[in-house]
Amino acid sequence: MGRLVLLLLLAFLMPGLAIPVPPALKALSNLHLSTSFTSRPSVVTKYSIHYFEQKIDHFGFKNEKTFKQRYLIADQHWRKEGGSILFYTGNEGDIIWFCNNTGFMWDVAEELKAMLVFAEHRYYGQSLPFGADSFQDSRHLNFLTSEQALADFAELIKHLKRTIPGAENQPFIALGGSYGGMLAAWFRMKYPHMVVGALAASAPIWQFEDIVPCGVFMKIVTTDFKRSGPNCSENIRSSWDAINRLTRNGTGLDWLSEALHLCTPLKNAQDVQHLKDWISETWVVCQYLKNSNLSDRELLQNIFQALNVYYNYSGQARCLNMSETSTSSLGSLGWSYQACTEMVMPFCTNGIDDMFEPHLWDLKAFSDDCFKQWGVKPRPSWITSMYGGKNISSHTNIIFSNGDLDPWSGGGVTKNITNTLVAIVIPEGAHHLDLRANNAFDPMTVLLARSLEVKYMKQWIRDFYAYLRKKH
Repeated sequence: MGRLVLLLLLAFLMPGLAIPVPPALKALSNLHLSTSFTSRPSVVTKYSIHYFEQKIDHFGFKNEKTFKQRYLIADQHWRKEGGSILFYTGNEGDIIWFCNNTGFMWDVAEELKAMLVFAEHRYYGQSLPFGADSFQDSRHLNFLTSEQALADFAELIKHLKRTIPGAENQPFIALGGSYGGMLAAWFRMKYPHMVVGALAASAPIWQFEDIVPCGVFMKIVTTDFKRSGPNCSENIRSSWDAINRLTRNGTGLDWLSEALHLCTPLKNAQDVQHLKDWISETWVVCQYLKNSNLSDRELLQNIFQALNVYYNYSGQARCLNMSETSTSSLGSLGWSYQACTEMVMPFCTNGIDDMFEPHLWDLKAFSDDCFKQWGVKPRPSWITSMYGGKNISSHTNIIFSNGDLDPWSGGGVTKNITNTLVAIVIPEGAHHLDLRANNAFDPMTVLLARSLEVKYMKQWIRDFYAYLRKKH
């Protein structure tokens, strides 16, 4: 398919944010990778599993209930003299998955004499505050916030310093990707005494309110598809009207159902909208969409070929099932709730700067959907009130890395703010590709980015020990 197309697939097939948006855009915004693609870890990992008793509510004094937070430790390369501790701020998923797919930390552990710690985010994996009842209703979910998660990380670091001989006087560095990258940055901002710095990879900390345009994500997606070959984004844009024209009558519905080999035939307008949402989520492969001046039927037959690569990669499926999506296996209830409360990220499309059908961002409709699902109303301005939006220049020692193929980079920090709040932009870089293990297919730009990240971390470690010597 060509190197760029492979990189584009990497850009979308990476763990990341799953953000509910208006129904027609809902499928477009979830960048999780289904488990069928993630069965093999990127590196051979060896770790021990631990549990720490955390308060369910760190900010109130009435609720004394606790839960067990899971975390992983790998200390094969750790040195008590002059070592460091790399602390992964777990995001919306099982921590073992993130541990196995964050090869960068394993690759640099020996060089940094580092212990690796992977902390699981509350309400994900096995770290469930109310066990099987954790997702029962909004009363049980009330403690699922980024603030509570950051407090968990702070308490866990205190615990590690108390209980692991040699850890007390060592520098901790926070690392994370996507939502985990946002948490790493926010952790350094809110708990600067806990970590000497943070690597926030592909962290869209500005994808809130009106800090960046709501259409920036889809615009970058479209630019990526344009780069992958001639006519690709244009054909995808044309396909929506082609579907509309062909499905105005029953004959067209039947033809399209057969042409796309759908397991369930299209019967009405609602089915057609479901089809378009499903196609949008697939990020169709461009190799079948290079031709121009196609008729509606020829275009949609090519769309089928693209869909077939994605959903029938084994060649064994007799039909394509619209209920199977690229995100079904990781479509977490927890993130849906978070997006309906504080993690409100506006998305929109206009069909001009992007290859999708036009859809406005409608906060009221979004809020109504959230209330219907969870019984809660979102607070779209809370994250900027809590973490500062663009007013973060008083903070220090945070690396913001972004790949220019990554649509989330539109909400990320891509220019230096100060000498210690630095941006690393990675040409040909996918969604936090720099956190993956070194790979023979990595672009040179990713290798250089990782090298620069290690250089900054080494400086933080040196500064920590210099201060320690001066203090004593």
